[in-house]
Amino acid sequence: MKPSELLSRPHRRPIGFAAGLIAICILPSALRAEDAPERVDLMTFAQGVLPVSIAASADFRTDMAHAIAAIDGNTTKFVMTPRFGTAADSLEIVYALPAPTSFDRFAVPEIRETPSPSQTFFRQVEVFGSADSVEGPFTLLASGTLEAHAERGAVTELTMSENTLGVSWIKLRFSDGLDVQVENTFFEFTEVIGNGVQATMPLSTGFSGVWDGRGVDIELAQQGATVTGCYDTRSALAGTVDGQILRALGADDAGVPSQFILIVNDEGALRGLRSTNGAPFKVYDGEMSGAEPVCLASEAPTLGCGDTVYGIGFDFDSAVIRAESAAVLDDLYAGLTADGASSVQIIGHSSSEGADGYNRDLSERRAASVVEALVERGFDPGRMQALGKGEDDPIASNADEAGRSLNRRVEVICG
Repeated sequence: MKPSELLSRPHRRPIGFAAGLIAICILPSALRAEDAPERVDLMTFAQGVLPVSIAASADFRTDMAHAIAAIDGNTTKFVMTPRFGTAADSLEIVYALPAPTSFDRFAVPEIRETPSPSQTFFRQVEVFGSADSVEGPFTLLASGTLEAHAERGAVTELTMSENTLGVSWIKLRFSDGLDVQVENTFFEFTEVIGNGVQATMPLSTGFSGVWDGRGVDIELAQQGATVTGCYDTRSALAGTVDGQILRALGADDAGVPSQFILIVNDEGALRGLRSTNGAPFKVYDGEMSGAEPVCLASEAPTLGCGDTVYGIGFDFDSAVIRAESAAVLDDLYAGLTADGASSVQIIGHSSSEGADGYNRDLSERRAASVVEALVERGFDPGRMQALGKGEDDPIASNADEAGRSLNRRVEVICG
């Protein structure tokens, strides 16, 4: 059964899934340089960064949820250490990158103090990188001594070292506090922003199987870049793989939508985020169970009218489609050809970074590039039209990168 059939069952069409709609990843762009959004933050879970280990000199009780919060693209301050420590204590978190990356910038936004003698923002931040393994050796890439921001929206740039090596693992080290007043202090943080150049991510083929865990019950079947499945026993979902990342939308029998950003690590475990009914994204981690699937269709998943597709990437500030998107375009062309729709209208959408006009222009130019790519594969140009809506119709919050990455899409209306 194809994703469009799964999602056309009564009460199972997720938010943003009108009849015959397809969503394809679209990054924001702009008409003028001053209207352009900032570069893509490569230090976010939604871009494929995965926490792999946590070490501390004190019993901070920091866990993977806190590690993800430091790279979720949300500038809201949170308590990084659920148990207290001292100014002399330190916390280290190691992250695996989806592909070798050369960073040229690290920064920390929204440094603010809580008016409490027992809570303070971390003061020292160091960023290390390793090209060899998760164990290192690690080399210092950037560091900074933080100070509280006087105004909202401020960002502190970390001082980059002269080392520009491409790395596959990042270690963040936090220590001291802006205002440590008592021996037993809880430490807060926002996030680390990282910009640079990243190698092409290979397409993951690990999204087939059954996973379970605390609050996790999910079955997935993958064919190429296309994934269908179910969660919470019988709720259908569908999505596509972009490099190492699966982005999928689903809904339960009552029509309540859920959104997923998932990664399968080297051990086969599922690591991810889930948002249900518009709530903030929460950690969604499960282990491969080995159980037989109970709700997956026997047919291989395919792309076509009614599906959600992420994974068509573009050069920054450009409508040029990246070469690694060919597999998704091939799947989409095959599915649309099999569907036999008399007309296909591709509507581009973006997230909220950058000016409205910038995003609207980009979404239309990139939708036109998708049309051109499908026509080059043999689709009848007389049956296709490209439009752009920019940031006007979000399907997720723009407050963090997880939601923004889901808003960057193209809807394809098949007539």
